[in-house]
Amino acid sequence: MVATVAIPYLTGRAIDSVKAGHAKHELIALAIAIVVAGLLRLGLSVSRRLVAGRVSLGVEYDLRNVLYAHLQRLELGFFDHQQTGQLMSRSTVDLQAVRFFLGYGLIFIGQSILTIGLAAVAMIAVQPGLALLALSPVSLVALIAWRYGRVSRPAMQEVQQRIAELTADTEENVSGVRVVKSFAREDRQLERFRGTVARVFDQSMYSTRLQAFYTPFIGFVPNLGLAFVLFFGGRQVVHGSLTIGQFAAFYTYLLMLISPMRTLGYMLSSAQRATASGARIFQILDREPRIESPAGAPPLPAGRGGVTLRDVELRFEGARHAALEAIDLEVEPGTTIALVGATGAGKTALVSLLPRLYDATRGAVLIDGADIRDVDLPSLRHEIAIVNDDPFLFSASVHDNIAYARPDATREEVEEAARRAQAHDFIAALPDGYDTRIGERGLTVSGGQRQRLAIARALVANPRILVLDDATSSVDASTEQEIKTALRDVMAGRTTFIIAHRLSTIALADEIVVLEQGRVAARGPHAELVESSPLYREIVEKGMPDQVFLNRKPLEREVAGL
Repeated sequence: MVATVAIPYLTGRAIDSVKAGHAKHELIALAIAIVVAGLLRLGLSVSRRLVAGRVSLGVEYDLRNVLYAHLQRLELGFFDHQQTGQLMSRSTVDLQAVRFFLGYGLIFIGQSILTIGLAAVAMIAVQPGLALLALSPVSLVALIAWRYGRVSRPAMQEVQQRIAELTADTEENVSGVRVVKSFAREDRQLERFRGTVARVFDQSMYSTRLQAFYTPFIGFVPNLGLAFVLFFGGRQVVHGSLTIGQFAAFYTYLLMLISPMRTLGYMLSSAQRATASGARIFQILDREPRIESPAGAPPLPAGRGGVTLRDVELRFEGARHAALEAIDLEVEPGTTIALVGATGAGKTALVSLLPRLYDATRGAVLIDGADIRDVDLPSLRHEIAIVNDDPFLFSASVHDNIAYARPDATREEVEEAARRAQAHDFIAALPDGYDTRIGERGLTVSGGQRQRLAIARALVANPRILVLDDATSSVDASTEQEIKTALRDVMAGRTTFIIAHRLSTIALADEIVVLEQGRVAARGPHAELVESSPLYREIVEKGMPDQVFLNRKPLEREVAGL
């Protein structure tokens, strides 16, 4: 900045030297000084841009890592109420807006303010009265900038929200492309997408109109000072109270003010966008995790997987009714429990309490005698493996997906788990075997293959508690029988919870717990429940409608077989 301000001063001195007819060596010295100041300005400008780029990218790098790490700490309930596209937008578009402002906008604003300040000091040193007259429009610029900030900030916040909605729609359309194509609804999705794009366009145009109105005004106002200088400064030159060199330097200083003021106009727009984006990012960062390990929490104590639920209630955020209520359940180590009940009875909610995916609203959950809220969370989850009815696979190799729960697992351990899950044969038939890369969400393999890979992943983890949430729902009867044969060995000595809708799966259990509207309605072995629990008998009968209502004898034989 000092070099920039020095150039007009040196130029003015050179003009006055020429008019006064001073020696040639003085002009050469001034010319060399101007070149040196220009080179210094060039070098500092390059350094400034390099520093700005390094700072901006460093801020983006750190902020993105902090944001992602914080997202990983947040409990599952947070994601139940968030769109994936919204979170993606905050992690990309909003972060870039903050990065650009912190790396470039903030530096340019600081540079502009410093340039205006130094130029103003230099102008006052040359001619105080004329300087005050030339700087009088600055207060008007500040007023316009303040007004622009007030009206543009909410507008920019709305733009960022609309962009997030667009990202969410895009993500949803890509993720649901199979459903869209299956029902030939491409035109409907395109119409919906166009509506989202139109909302982004309309809001962006409103913000653009604000910028188009205010920014030119910020650039125009300094021209008033330029007109004052030309008129009043020119008269002072005519009357001899101001030299031509001083007037040239003064005029150059005033020109120097115009560019920074215009830059301020543009950077204020960037500042408003960064403020809006920063607010959206800090909405997440300010959200404290609600499920964490206590400070200095010990690991889960050694044991064989005994589970106790004492007067447990679970109410999801925003729900009118409790998902679970007054649950008292004692499960001995190594026992296999089947959870049955109608959809919404609370089966998945119950097993979600074990690894603290959700915390009980009331009551306590104990594993091997320890309250799970008092132990180290990672140590707890390492001892529990869950296989869902719709398992998620990463876009990685088959080997990496199976070894995900235990990355240090050897190739032999991975293959052994795959064999026990009846997955080895189809894996061996893939183009690259265990090194075959699975597509996003595992869509390049069938539903039954995904479930077998998920079972293998759980087996590699070697947990003391295994949860099978309808884990054989997507396999054919023959494969289901093979998997169950393998699971009998796997479940031996391991506490297992099975959520099932097939009687053949229930047959794996030592005991059955019947849930109804979030409560334990009955508990016992299959044969006893068929006789004592009307609800369980109804569930059994609905599982075999073609046999029950035509002939009761097949049902009795099925019961005897279990």
